[in-house]
Amino acid sequence: MKFFSRAKGPAPSATRARAASAVTARIEANPAMRRAKIDGAQIYYHPDFLNDAECDRLIALIDANRRPSTLLAASQDPNFRTSESCDLDRWAPDVQPIDERMAALLGIAPENGETMQGQRYAPGQQFRAHYDWFNEEQEYWPAMKASGGQRTWTTMIYLNDVEEGGATWFPQVGVRVAPRRGLLLAWNNMKPDGAPNTGTLHEGTPVVKGVKYVITKWFRENAWINTPVRTY
Repeated sequence: MKFFSRAKGPAPSATRARAASAVTARIEANPAMRRAKIDGAQIYYHPDFLNDAECDRLIALIDANRRPSTLLAASQDPNFRTSESCDLDRWAPDVQPIDERMAALLGIAPENGETMQGQRYAPGQQFRAHYDWFNEEQEYWPAMKASGGQRTWTTMIYLNDVEEGGATWFPQVGVRVAPRRGLLLAWNNMKPDGAPNTGTLHEGTPVVKGVKYVITKWFRENAWINTPVRTY
């Protein structure tokens, strides 16, 4: 089973299309957001979304809780994803304000957001080209459908500058983003008609010098959590 395939993806969705239109209007009304000048995907940037202190606190949480990264579906390539990851407690004092700011930036209900994930890439580590949207022909789909459905938007924040390597590369649309401390990157995983967009194929290229820290938050078309249980 491959992490992504060329098989026919989910059909267009008028509901997703309407939701994406509302998110797009909100983003493009924000003067701090910049759109990549491409036609194949909606990719946006927000410089300095986090300050140095916020970045440092998240880096510390990642270092304290990191584990080998995993894949939703098996890959025959042992080097497909070689980073380390950790799930960040969404109710923790250093996480919740940032988590909710990311949702507010897009105008998506916080409960539609998955748990924020922190990632650490040492020299040589990478995440080969993949999609964030779910292939509805894969075995994992029934569980994903029951837990919020399709992934619609992705937000990623770089927590540090990287001396060399570690860019996020969208090969089908020709966008390459170098890690820059505090920079938020957001993209719509769907086409305007609400169908998954193959133009969002992306990879975390290998780090050459330094260590790369990022956080990623994926948003679903429906609620991912129901009744939150606060631990703080």
